[in-house]
Amino acid sequence: MSTVMMIGAYNTKFGSFVQKNKETGEVTDLKSIYELMLEAGQGALKDAGIDPAAIGGVWVGSCAPGLFANQEHLASYAAEIDPVNFRFKRMTRCEDACASGSVALYDAVYAIESGRVDAALVVGVEKMNLLDTKGVTHALATCSYWPEEGAKAMTFPGLFAEYAKGYSAHYKISPELLARMLAHVSALCYRNGLENPLAHFGKGGPSDKLQLVTADAVLNLPPEKNPIIAEPLRLHDCSLVTDGAAAVVLVRKDHPAIKKDRAVRIAGIGHTAERLPISVRPNMHELMAAKEAVKLAYTEAGVTAKDIQIAEVHDCFTINQLLCTEALGFSADGHAGYDYMEGRFNADDTVAVNLSGGLKAKGHPVGATGVSMHALLYKQLIGEPIGAAPKKRPTVAVTLNVGGSAVTNCVTILKKE
Repeated sequence: MSTVMMIGAYNTKFGSFVQKNKETGEVTDLKSIYELMLEAGQGALKDAGIDPAAIGGVWVGSCAPGLFANQEHLASYAAEIDPVNFRFKRMTRCEDACASGSVALYDAVYAIESGRVDAALVVGVEKMNLLDTKGVTHALATCSYWPEEGAKAMTFPGLFAEYAKGYSAHYKISPELLARMLAHVSALCYRNGLENPLAHFGKGGPSDKLQLVTADAVLNLPPEKNPIIAEPLRLHDCSLVTDGAAAVVLVRKDHPAIKKDRAVRIAGIGHTAERLPISVRPNMHELMAAKEAVKLAYTEAGVTAKDIQIAEVHDCFTINQLLCTEALGFSADGHAGYDYMEGRFNADDTVAVNLSGGLKAKGHPVGATGVSMHALLYKQLIGEPIGAAPKKRPTVAVTLNVGGSAVTNCVTILKKE
């Protein structure tokens, strides 16, 4: 059982913080990766009310800052969050594709549990929009198994399309029915995103202007507004290319900085890895490694799926939200799509999924996503929700964050006790 507590969190606004000149191709950075790091880190420290001098180390989750923003060796910049108190502290960058943020958090947990540090700051950050679509596609493709996938022009929409095809074939779901299931996922996330003031696609954004709040609205879009990206996945099945950062403060369970009403326990962790090439996996209709991670986290926390009241899951593509929902045990295998069509998993359900808007609407700055999941669930559990919230404050939450083509799988149980 983990003895680590989360006592503060901060999430920046997510979005595309660049200005691009279509005629010249010139790109102006409106909020740099450095500014995002500072805002998140300083915001989390303030939220925790902790003396920065008490922080024993900083762990930074970032997927590909060298490719996205020309900055490797990124963790050391975290010293600028508080140059007086952070200079000479240990600082480590963690990379596990889109699960980089969760892995950074886990490494900070392990450092506290080992006794090496009493308190840690975890920052997740990514600056993706300095690149054009081709550049973003290449940067993300380096998180695939390059010899068989990225080098052969297999994109991440293409990789998750394999899951969509495998799922529909295994469970005998017609293309039309699958499209409707996926549209219900998109619509739910878009509706939730409209209530999140930090979301990339929030009020006034594309999903709001197009009123994509029902499955029919998504399905009725003309082809040019919702083109096929990788059969059967369309544009509105894909998460967003986003800039943003999030941060949390972790401490040992008896740390003097803890305020009881604002402390949340890391109750259980499951961290597993699938084989990297999709060509060697036994099937493409379930998240096998994620299911193992769920078992580990549930067992450590002493919970079952029925105990979970709120979840943030990795909807990098709508098919993966179905797969995550099943991996967590909220739906029977092959049945998540039907549950979404029945209106399940909204704020009024027994378990609410992606009230933030998920990666589909909140956005997906890949290295920040895992930390953002934890930060926003922390806020829900202490009664300070950002955006949509259940009528009754939840006490047990779960994150399911994946990296690559569902290769790295991170499941965290958070408890307000």
